[in-house]
Amino acid sequence: MPAVGAAPQPFPLLVSDPPRIGDFWLDARLTARESGIVYLAHADDQPSVMLLVLSEGASHDPAARQRLAGEVNKLHADSVVARGGQGQDDGRLAHKFRSEADDPVSPEDPPIAPWVALAYDGTPAALQESDRLLRSVDLSSTPLLGRPAGPGYRLHWLDDSRPGAWRQWPLSWPGRHDRAGWVPFAASWLLTLLLCGLALLIAVLLFQNSPPEQPQPPVPTNQSQDSSSDPSGGSGNPSEQSGSPSEQSGSPSDSESQSPQDESGSASASPSQSEGSSGASSPGDFGSPTREPSMGASGSGSATATEPTPPVNTRL
Repeated sequence: MPAVGAAPQPFPLLVSDPPRIGDFWLDARLTARESGIVYLAHADDQPSVMLLVLSEGASHDPAARQRLAGEVNKLHADSVVARGGQGQDDGRLAHKFRSEADDPVSPEDPPIAPWVALAYDGTPAALQESDRLLRSVDLSSTPLLGRPAGPGYRLHWLDDSRPGAWRQWPLSWPGRHDRAGWVPFAASWLLTLLLCGLALLIAVLLFQNSPPEQPQPPVPTNQSQDSSSDPSGGSGNPSEQSGSPSEQSGSPSDSESQSPQDESGSASASPSQSEGSSGASSPGDFGSPTREPSMGASGSGSATATEPTPPVNTRL
């Protein structure tokens, strides 16, 4: 707690501090006690406020929640910006309550800790007012009634000074200033329908069946053109054409019939001559088997007449 008369000095947030409570984003800490914490916060497009939230221990005590609600209802209506949490929806300033019943919660989630947003002008008096509310909750500013006797009285939840249960909803989406109403939902549905229609149109254009193509007519040939131009003379062509193969067929037969004979004659003559020449050089080889092909070969006798008569072998 800063000294009396000094300007409020904010402190950085801790890891355990929530980033947002209700519609207010937390910027820094201003003061803290066992009963709760006071933050410097702001809403979208609104000036900064002091946001007081009860600690975990105080939020579980029904008496502490009632004491905070009673003190808030005593304040001026202009100094209370908003309020929320468990047990803060009744009293003179109940119209400042912001319900969070439409948040998506499960039965296991604990109730939200009581909180109140107060107007903040940056003066020490505003910070002293928030500190007074915290002291009224933990009974540190309540005067004693009578003379104390017996053991000292101490609240059981003073050691649990962590921030109370909080819930961040809606999520911190960029560019969102309020909860989604029927206008954003209608715009989103319309945009979805337009995208679906565009996707369907693209699919039809990409996968549509192409029309069947007609086959091209056949290209006319020279023979068909001649026959179409001269139908009377077209009948003689096949006969003439059919005659030409017969004439041509004769030439292969003559050439084939003559060529084997010539080849056989030349073949028969050449071996005989070669054998004759060999016989002249070596007379002793007339009885060799090499003479049998020349003697048994068919052909003209001119080749065998030049050969000498083989001698008759007499047995001694």
